[in-house]
Amino acid sequence: MFIRFGYEIGISCSQPTPMMTYLSVDRARRSDIISERGPISDPAVKMGEVADPFGNVCMRMVVPEGGLHLSYDAVIKDSGRPDAINLQAGAVPVEKLPADCLPYLSASRYCETDRFGALAWRHFGEIEPGWGRVQAICDYVHERLTFSYGYSSTLRTAMEAHEERAGVCRDYAHLAVTLCRCMNMPARYVNGYMGDIGVAGDPAPMDFNAWFEVYLQDRWYTFDARHNVPRIGRIAVARGRDAADIPLIQTFGKHELTTFKVWTHMEDNGALTRPHRQPEVSLLNPWFSEQWSRHVREREHAQEH
Repeated sequence: MFIRFGYEIGISCSQPTPMMTYLSVDRARRSDIISERGPISDPAVKMGEVADPFGNVCMRMVVPEGGLHLSYDAVIKDSGRPDAINLQAGAVPVEKLPADCLPYLSASRYCETDRFGALAWRHFGEIEPGWGRVQAICDYVHERLTFSYGYSSTLRTAMEAHEERAGVCRDYAHLAVTLCRCMNMPARYVNGYMGDIGVAGDPAPMDFNAWFEVYLQDRWYTFDARHNVPRIGRIAVARGRDAADIPLIQTFGKHELTTFKVWTHMEDNGALTRPHRQPEVSLLNPWFSEQWSRHVREREHAQEH
């Protein structure tokens, strides 16, 4: 199957400002891209590609005074298979873990393992280490939090999400990652694209998505505490200890986000010969969406009853 994906992002700056972005497709999926246009900047600026300490692709540039507009549009070939499931995958003893897994056992900016140890062992200590334990963590997080952009905060930690019981996909991922680490299972945060493929359409405006991966048996497996079901068409962009390692956009100076549109959906072929589906509402003003506001009210009402 073919998946069309891309973004339009506008940045306003009052003076020339260095910027880094984590918006490029993971190197492992580059060969699956059938056609692409971009990234393109308007006005044109020099963009350099570097690898960060986690192996992610990072773009560096200087935003000119006044700002710029970044755009990217591509089609990628996908297997159409949902996330892999391996119920027999067991946890690897810490002393036998590969060295590159060890950083994903410790606390990080948004994942305060030191504050969750007792809670994690109380809830999940009696479950066999491995797939079943990770799934139990996903179930717990999925039931604990309510998804809503209205309660989002870029500074919310796993503990704050747990206590406030609300958040967006990054909060679900941070909380699940933290609990997995407390149970001695390496877990890492993933950012990327994921459209509504094979599921009912979501009234929320399209955004980049966050999920997580856990090292079991002999490889990394994908988990998603927000949706809590295997999904089709994930396109990873970057991986890190948490969102602090892989910000979509990081400027070294004051800036204002003026445009933010994301799309990812099935396409008939690999050509970029027709316009992509324009998002109906931007993430900069999601509350102007009557449909999304109604969706939030209905979900809150259902939980109260």
